[in-house]
Amino acid sequence: MKDTVTYTVTKGNVRLDKSLTDNVEDLSRSRAKSLIEDGLVLVDGRKKKAKYDVKDGEVIQVTIPEPETMNVEPENINIDIVYEDDDVIVVNKPQGMVVHPSPGHPDHTLVNALLYHSPLSTINGTYRPGIVHRIDKDTSGLLMVAKNNYAHESLSKQLKDKSNIREYIALVHGNIKENSGVINAPIGRSKKDRKKQAIVDDGKNAVTHFKVLERFGGEYTLVSCVLETGRTHQIRVHMKYIGHPLAGDPLYGPKNTLKGNGQFLHAKKLGFVHPKTNEQMIFETSLPEIFEQTITKLRNKYNQK
Repeated sequence: MKDTVTYTVTKGNVRLDKSLTDNVEDLSRSRAKSLIEDGLVLVDGRKKKAKYDVKDGEVIQVTIPEPETMNVEPENINIDIVYEDDDVIVVNKPQGMVVHPSPGHPDHTLVNALLYHSPLSTINGTYRPGIVHRIDKDTSGLLMVAKNNYAHESLSKQLKDKSNIREYIALVHGNIKENSGVINAPIGRSKKDRKKQAIVDDGKNAVTHFKVLERFGGEYTLVSCVLETGRTHQIRVHMKYIGHPLAGDPLYGPKNTLKGNGQFLHAKKLGFVHPKTNEQMIFETSLPEIFEQTITKLRNKYNQK
């Protein structure tokens, strides 16, 4: 059953999506934009864009679809646990595994596997228990997971305060001439393709620090990327933005790219302060086999040792 909310604008001269978040309870800005794009928001009976400036006296009607219901069940799936205690779990997620259930991926996710293994925090609700931060399906590497709400709040605060460590290894197209640099460009949903993120003026602040590790004949570059913020697809979008999309990336990369299991991106290093002991904890993990093999082939091709 759909829920319909109707209100009359009393504070005009603001964007339609902003007006929705101010007047409809528990509606995020991104969700508001999605409803507008799906034609579920009417202004005096007409569809408008998210950037439309509402005016005093206009009647806004919002149709909110009932969310799809999913039963998130524990599943006996083998996972690579790097560290575990009573408060946190550090997992080395393989390529191809979705982090948490969604309408398109209702089961066989990391959350299903974790629920079989241990109780998790409940702050993020039914579908994302324990999940403090995410990495994409085809990105491999380290994730921190909270077993209880106290740990979840502590780890989330560290993310917000930018005090944790998240370092990725990426293989990108082209030759990055600079040895290091900072990409500071706001990221939001693409105006042209809702499946993609893009650099947009009204996007959220996003900062990525990169350092060149190795170059392969001007054709590919191996880089280390340290996240200062954590936006959806941040490294993939930022590297494409500077003209060096990730190798193997099916969404942001070129058609002629290296074959793998998706983008060559690995969350290699993760650091945080333990919620209970206040100990600085740092973990590192090796690149996936296909990533290592690809680098070896590139070294052999360009006679690099």
